[in-house]
Amino acid sequence: MNQNLPYRTLLEVDNVENRIEDLIQQMTLTEKIGQMSQFSGRNGIPHDLRESIQQGKVGSILNEVNTDVLNEIQRIAVEESRLGIPLIVGRDVIHGFQTMFPIPLGQAASWNPEIIEEGARISATEAASVGINWTFAPMVDISRDPRWGRIAECLGEDPYLASILGSAMVKGFQGDDLSHPNSIAACAKHFAGYGYSEAGRDYAYVNISENELRNIVLPPFKACADAGVATFMSAFCDINGIPATGNELLMKQILRKEWDYKGFVVSDWDSVIELIKHGFAENSKEAAFEAIQAGIDMEMASRSYQENSEKLLEEGRINIEQINTCVRNILRIKFELGLFENTYTNTAYFPEKGNASYLQSAKQAAIESCVLLKNDYNTLPLKKDKVQNLAIIGPMADDGYEQMGTWTFDGKEEWCKTPLQSIYEMAGNDINIRYARGLETTRSKNRDGFEEALSIARESDTVVMFMGEEAILSGEAHCRADIDLPGFQNELLEEISKLGKSTILVVMAGRPLTLDKTQHYVNSLMYAWHPGTMGGPAIADLLFGEVAPSGKLPVSFPKMVGQIPIYYNHRNSGRPVINGSFMHIDNIPKRPTQTSLGNTSFHFDAGFDPLYPFGFGLSYTSFYYHSIELSTESISLGDFIEISAELTNTGSVEAVEVAQLYIRDLVGSVTRPVRELKGFQRVHLYPGETKTIIFRLHTDDLSFFDRKMKYVTEPGQFDVWIGGDSRANLKTSFYII
Repeated sequence: MNQNLPYRTLLEVDNVENRIEDLIQQMTLTEKIGQMSQFSGRNGIPHDLRESIQQGKVGSILNEVNTDVLNEIQRIAVEESRLGIPLIVGRDVIHGFQTMFPIPLGQAASWNPEIIEEGARISATEAASVGINWTFAPMVDISRDPRWGRIAECLGEDPYLASILGSAMVKGFQGDDLSHPNSIAACAKHFAGYGYSEAGRDYAYVNISENELRNIVLPPFKACADAGVATFMSAFCDINGIPATGNELLMKQILRKEWDYKGFVVSDWDSVIELIKHGFAENSKEAAFEAIQAGIDMEMASRSYQENSEKLLEEGRINIEQINTCVRNILRIKFELGLFENTYTNTAYFPEKGNASYLQSAKQAAIESCVLLKNDYNTLPLKKDKVQNLAIIGPMADDGYEQMGTWTFDGKEEWCKTPLQSIYEMAGNDINIRYARGLETTRSKNRDGFEEALSIARESDTVVMFMGEEAILSGEAHCRADIDLPGFQNELLEEISKLGKSTILVVMAGRPLTLDKTQHYVNSLMYAWHPGTMGGPAIADLLFGEVAPSGKLPVSFPKMVGQIPIYYNHRNSGRPVINGSFMHIDNIPKRPTQTSLGNTSFHFDAGFDPLYPFGFGLSYTSFYYHSIELSTESISLGDFIEISAELTNTGSVEAVEVAQLYIRDLVGSVTRPVRELKGFQRVHLYPGETKTIIFRLHTDDLSFFDRKMKYVTEPGQFDVWIGGDSRANLKTSFYII
């Protein structure tokens, strides 16, 4: 196979369109509807599936990963069907195929598009090596509710960060040429608003204004479309009374008309027939009508298109050009994937899955994803010459399966290196290590293992606890109302804390947890998410200071559930919090002289601020931001401005800092957020080193949708901050005139 296939020329593109039209002219209605239908794999090729493929009734399959089976399926499609159209083969390759990278939310904590692109490229190569050519990722839903299980799959709460990282993932999956053998089609999901599900309940209703939809939710999808993402997936949810799978505003007006998107749109699993359960369609026929009318090109899993499209045509409710458009969109991606020229998979072409290079990339991604949230008394990093007796405690310390996280159908548990294994390897004979699980699972509500854990802690000078959530507690349909550490984990931490030992907590979880109580039990707290195959070596390197942590939070951590939703880029109220001050509930007079305390922007029992803000993350060194400057104090529409600052490593450890740029549009025709992320850079600094960091903004970067839903940049004053998280206080201002 040619490993350096060129970009398609305009002539080739024109030729593809001609080939598409030629095929459409030859296709029967049954074959056209077949292209719009995706079947689920069923452990081989049962007779009815073989027959359907032969008859041209299948356009795609998903969830088959046996290469021999897939090659035979493709052979049937191209050699035994009338027109020989190959199938597109889908699989949920969300954060790895067999080499598992950190969950997407964890990858987002790296703030590193290069590491995310590299992970997606490796994932694509491994998946392509068995015959998969389509993944249902990236998920670029914006979410502000950590109760939602699928927050694990998203890239955080901020549209700018999700846009940059989502585009990088698209590029990683698809490469520079979609027809290259190790490229697979990406899918931007879930279009749109799914991350706003009411109360964090999966599949629930979404009530969202068009202002919020366009300014917060849609930008990452637009970025993926601009990056050339091959497909989109409709969301499960009902948005303002119209489910996404039947939503013409989303699919026709925005995606096709405004964005001129040329790829195809697939429904989520059964989401077409679920229009019936939504109460949006009376039956399967009406569900098919609503989905086709909205612009859903391919139906996943269910069969309403196959069962009803012909009848809808006969009745004149849909027309043949609507069907042709769906088929055209699907065939275009098949041609771009090169499936007509290279239908079969030759496993010998591909590198070995889980090879040393891939594992090293997974380890680096895990290192950059970990976020240091607390480090009192410089407890971390551990020094081999000072730690003699080390206790390792917790249900997440030695469980390779659980550290992979959600959406790991194909992940190899036997490839996983756990923290316990890795700490043993790193410590060698220098440290006496004792291990106790403490709790059987993260959900255990008994004290059966407490005494063993306490016993080894008493005999040690340092305790490292590995706690969090098992993989099953996050992901699709795994939402939680209480997002404290589950089970009796806090109870075990409390007992350990009473021993007065130097205590470190590493949390491995699929979402932000409420750690307000937990943090007081430990000296140091590191958030490792579900870090994937190489999470153990990554965590060990960080604990022993082989590298300094550089991760930053892609989402705000609430103090308690009652603060949700809490996010940095909120708008001001008419009575905003002043300097973050609030009156605690314990201090309210017994008989207040007024019914209102003059401020409703906080909760009496939690205050206004999150426990840990967006963009936050500590290091083993300290950084000093200073000397902010502007290239000019005012610019005209269409111009650029440069904002610079000096960044100094004032500590004694070599490290990377993620420098962040925030702006505020002080007055707009619609109210604007108090801060918006508009740039970030990963800056490597040696001890004592100073670097000048420069951000360049165009006035288009300050655009938003106004009250008439027009995309505009408005003149006026803009505040700007540079710093290490969303509370940055190094500030200046400029004007657009």
